[in-house]
Amino acid sequence: MEINIFIKKIEEEFEDIQPNTLVPTDVLSEKFTWDSINALIFLAHVNVEYDVEITAEELIKSKTVQDLYDLVESKEL
Repeated sequence: MEINIFIKKIEEEFEDIQPNTLVPTDVLSEKFTWDSINALIFLAHVNVEYDVEITAEELIKSKTVQDLYDLVESKEL
């Protein structure tokens, strides 16, 4: 998986994010509403898209787009 593809899929998944605006160093809470609903959407997205399960605690520790990418990539089979 490449980070640019990961970012594109996140941008497509969330209506609050304009296409081609995220970069790996972006802090998620500064780019869009990072609340419990969006966290659940992200958890479901990575489960379906990448067959990866991450915990809420792991997700909370992820602050940037790069952090999320690294987390998902570390769990991919």
